[in-house]
Amino acid sequence: MSRLRFSTAREVFETYPAARQAVTMAPTNEPPLAFLGRLVRGPAPTEAASFCAFLLPRRETVWWALQAVRSMQPSGTQDPGLTAAEAWVREPGDRTRFEALRQAQAGDSARPGTFVAWAAGYSGGSMSESHPIPTPSDLTAKMARIAVLNAINGLPAREREGALRGCVEACIRLAEDDAGKR
Repeated sequence: MSRLRFSTAREVFETYPAARQAVTMAPTNEPPLAFLGRLVRGPAPTEAASFCAFLLPRRETVWWALQAVRSMQPSGTQDPGLTAAEAWVREPGDRTRFEALRQAQAGDSARPGTFVAWAAGYSGGSMSESHPIPTPSDLTAKMARIAVLNAINGLPAREREGALRGCVEACIRLAEDDAGKR
């Protein structure tokens, strides 16, 4: 069973107009994973990672970005942004979401994990603890996209294609996983 809430690629772009700025291939009525496959094989394969960020539900998007960024970091790297984002994925709620937001605000913008924390912090509800500011529905995707693309671009050139393919494969696995295993 698929986790996808979209039956066509066009629906992704209709739901998230910002995706049109990140993906230049014209949307089609084909299934989203077929469109994703064409993106990764197309002239601008990094757009596949951008599409992944908009394709999945918010929690899965954060999990995808978290796993993608971790897979590109040296073993043993400690990143408070990733830790906070993972806490929110495992226990979604305002307490963990606001903790992720605090970690993002205090984080180093040069670290992709900071943007994963932003993605978790912007996953819904209010953008502020002190007063209600509705979170735009596309901010999780935007922040996850930044995190993953920054992590890919931080790699040596010879490693980028493999990392991108790994990110796309992880997205596909999450999209198709009905067991919800984390």
